[in-house]
Amino acid sequence: MPFAPLQNDTFIRACLRQATDHTPVWLMRQAGRYLPEYCATRARAGSFMGLATNVDYATEVTLQPLERYALDAAILFSDILTVPDAMGLGLSFALGEGPKFAKTVRTEADVATLAVPDMDKLRYVFDAVTSIRKALNGRVPLIGFSGSPWTLACYMVEGGGSDDYRAVKSLMYSRPDLMHRILAINADAVAAYLNAQIEAGAQAVMVFDSWGGVLADGKFQEFSLAYTRRVLAQLKREHDGAIIPRIVFTKGGGLWLDDMKGLDCEALGLDWTVNLARARAQVGEGPQGKALQGNIDPNVLFAPPERIDAEVAAVLESFGKPHQGPGQGATHIFNLGHGISQYTPPEHVTALVDAVHRHSRRLRAAM
Repeated sequence: MPFAPLQNDTFIRACLRQATDHTPVWLMRQAGRYLPEYCATRARAGSFMGLATNVDYATEVTLQPLERYALDAAILFSDILTVPDAMGLGLSFALGEGPKFAKTVRTEADVATLAVPDMDKLRYVFDAVTSIRKALNGRVPLIGFSGSPWTLACYMVEGGGSDDYRAVKSLMYSRPDLMHRILAINADAVAAYLNAQIEAGAQAVMVFDSWGGVLADGKFQEFSLAYTRRVLAQLKREHDGAIIPRIVFTKGGGLWLDDMKGLDCEALGLDWTVNLARARAQVGEGPQGKALQGNIDPNVLFAPPERIDAEVAAVLESFGKPHQGPGQGATHIFNLGHGISQYTPPEHVTALVDAVHRHSRRLRAAM
């Protein structure tokens, strides 16, 4: 079934390093607990997984932020841990406690049973992608996503979140062979998962390497970056005649931009510790450059609206004038440096989104 034509392609154009009349903006976790309407839908669904696995609920919450804010993209409502859940690890979410797996992957026997899951087990995700894409009706593009092979492995070995990454790093240092086996399976699973999202209607895909930044130099390249590269090598470049941009975000990865600039992707996400002007000089310019996405500190959203406005202007000015005219050049997609906090006042997001559009138009006109 053909989808409606895209009315606002600003985000896609910026990913492809083409000129836009304003800097596009979307937010990591834009459909989430800071929105009262999200909390109401989650209460109806009964649990986080009840929400994520129900096509109608997932569609509803994905569209909620777009009803409030003039965002330039929607992102699929799901979780990065759907893939290990489909591998049989038994994912659950206790209220206020974050994700937990019933089974961990720590021994040779555990690793021996791991395999790329049957994608039919993730049919609820692909059905949600198609449903959301139809509901958007061409308003803005839909971004699909997955956790990176390394980030998924962290949760699979730790059994949930971690403060010290002791279990996963113990395995990595003591049995690197096992770690590499886990990561290879994860990479192939993530690639299959993202390709299925693209086939279902995702117009861009993002790899969240949320825990890449906890690795030592050298180990990041060996255990995270190499497997992100393995994912990207298998991804569809286009679908239904449209290019599908690929974004890679490593939280804490600013140190390794020189290593990441050779990745086979269109855009790199940056956290708030990175200087945008320096990142642009490093990876944003030239024919092989990357679009840059980010990178305001999410805690800026707790300041009053006039301070949010000033901080937005500072981020845009740090990037500098984006590419104008034909061809390709340095472009910027405005985002937070990580996910939005559940305590964020919703009206402060209005201030942020409006400031991005207003200041980015002003900067283009002035330069």
